[in-house]
Amino acid sequence: MTNTAPIVSSIRNHTGVIELNRPKALNSLTPEMIDLIAESLAQWRDNDEVEQVLFTSTSPKAYCAGGDVRYAREGVKEGKVDEVDAFFATEYTLNGDIAEYPKPIVALIDGIAMGGGLGISAHGSHRVVTEKTFASMPEMNIGYVTDVGMAYAAQRAVGTRGKASAELAKFWGITGYRMYAADLLWSGLATHYVADGEAFASAVIEHGLATALAQHATAPSGEAPLAELIDAIEDAFSHNTWQDISAALEKYPELKQQVEKLTAQACPTSIVAAMELFHAEQECSSIREALDMETNLGAYMYRRGDFAEGVRAILVDKTNDAAFEPAALADVDVDALRSALHLHPAK
Repeated sequence: MTNTAPIVSSIRNHTGVIELNRPKALNSLTPEMIDLIAESLAQWRDNDEVEQVLFTSTSPKAYCAGGDVRYAREGVKEGKVDEVDAFFATEYTLNGDIAEYPKPIVALIDGIAMGGGLGISAHGSHRVVTEKTFASMPEMNIGYVTDVGMAYAAQRAVGTRGKASAELAKFWGITGYRMYAADLLWSGLATHYVADGEAFASAVIEHGLATALAQHATAPSGEAPLAELIDAIEDAFSHNTWQDISAALEKYPELKQQVEKLTAQACPTSIVAAMELFHAEQECSSIREALDMETNLGAYMYRRGDFAEGVRAILVDKTNDAAFEPAALADVDVDALRSALHLHPAK
């Protein structure tokens, strides 16, 4: 009989296995799923039988397409904003728990990973990708902000390039650019590549992590596309306002065209909010501090009409016709965003 639980947890030969099992919804994270994951991690934390944790997915297409923002939209529209606050707070606590977990956490990101899906993978010790993997943060198009600790983690990631890049993180997080395997390893968002995800997962369980990596970790084909654009990205995205970035992009027609295409449907307030967030999180000394900022800013963002409108246009009606307010970057209330980053919003 097929297990219909959205999260299937088991201990298999010294590995705590967490299977994301909501394939029809591309494993979008519900409050129940977040609670079940947190519960398993808490139980295994001090259990000597469990040497490592492995996250996998039963979906052939996706690892996890994000948090269930449709649930959040409905909660806001029904006046249950306290429940929505609790949903995001619990999710962000889990992200921090994964980052601070005392045992190896291996995420087999075999397919789509967006938004909250990166929150339950990118903070783990081992982020293993395949040819089916792509990772992006598409929050700008739903009137939200780069969250789940990614503005913090992406700015500090070091991959095969050999150094971290706050500018690259900003480009990736704000434009919604899709990184595939080569870019993910080069940037440091992924740690390993395997050709056969299922074989790797089996090897982790049967032989342990070190042996599984020795047997299966290899290099993806092709160079990282971002390597060709990095000089332009680091110059243009060194600025602290989107207007200044846009002006700097005039020197780089290829990158300018890509950025304009990627942000064509973006919410102006989301872009400004993300710019403020990335800048603020450069100074954070811990993932928890960063997640606290995101909790505060996020609560401000989903109380605004743009969030319900963006989720409607992208995920509910799928018409891609969101009418954001304000419609121009110049009219965004930057002071309100800065206040929200540091102060809990009024209920």
